[in-house]
Amino acid sequence: MFDLDAFDHHRDVVHVHRPEVGLSAVIAIHDMTLGPALGGCRMWHYPNAMAATVDALRLSRGMTFKNALAGLPFGGGKSVIMGDPKRHKTRALLEALADAVDALEGRYVIAQDLGVTEADTRIFRGRTQHVGGVGVGGVGGDPSPKTAQGVFRGLEAAVRVTLGRSSVEGLRVGVQGLGAVGWKLAEHLHEAGAKLVVADLDVERAEQAAAGFDAQVLPVDAILEADVDVLAPCALGGVLNTGSIPRLRARIIAGGANNQLATAADGDALAARGIVYVPDYVLNAGGVIAVAYEYLGDRDEQAVWGQVDRIGRTVGDILQRARHDGTTPVRAADALAIRRLGHHSAPRTAA
Repeated sequence: MFDLDAFDHHRDVVHVHRPEVGLSAVIAIHDMTLGPALGGCRMWHYPNAMAATVDALRLSRGMTFKNALAGLPFGGGKSVIMGDPKRHKTRALLEALADAVDALEGRYVIAQDLGVTEADTRIFRGRTQHVGGVGVGGVGGDPSPKTAQGVFRGLEAAVRVTLGRSSVEGLRVGVQGLGAVGWKLAEHLHEAGAKLVVADLDVERAEQAAAGFDAQVLPVDAILEADVDVLAPCALGGVLNTGSIPRLRARIIAGGANNQLATAADGDALAARGIVYVPDYVLNAGGVIAVAYEYLGDRDEQAVWGQVDRIGRTVGDILQRARHDGTTPVRAADALAIRRLGHHSAPRTAA
């Protein structure tokens, strides 16, 4: 594991195996410079344990940078469960993972992600206090609306800086993936006057978007090469790679999915083609902002939404900085995050 490209001097990597309840999971804590590691739990049918470990490593590192740039007093962590959430998820499995989180004594704060719901976080809460996104007194809970809002604000900023336009009205925007975040983002874009092109593995979901948003529907793979101004990947990661990048026609990539770049070199490849890629960990921070406020006991929803809207300003600053320094947005964002971490006098590795 220590030789993996995804391993970036992680602080803790815990493999949890409880065969009596069908649990095989990985908890990865990347960095605790700013505070306890905060990051969601993902449940997915990984092909093997190594794939699950690599995903946990990449996602947890992304959370370190995401939390730093969002100005949150948390480090980066992530957990992944091996299994199909529709077939293998049980209360006993979730409780066993929560017990493993509790044994870390606050070094990791768990929340929801792909395949894990708000109801699941309430099961976690029954076994550990180190959980966010539960929904307390009507505050917090499902973070996806705030994630989508942050992506929308960042996308707007990218359009202003890159295309010199004051809004997305009239622009063609492709949304790949119509889950909780992708659907809400499509709603925002439709209301703002964008012309939508959408794709989802769920054909019925895509047809609903076609009817509700007057959207053109394309196959999931075909949308990557669609003739759009902006492409918003909102499904799984790794879609921007050596195979897809030469086929892209969008001028801006700005979506909610984690780890959209298959490798770090793919960010440079996008820049070489003149495509502006907004780092996903900057754009999709709205959800973790909501979880963090809830976990810290701050129930001022107006303040949370205000912090989410600031993602647009952060994106604008990063794109302007990248342009001024002659670098890529990814490198500019990484450098800014490392500076913020470095101000707290903790050793850091290069991005």
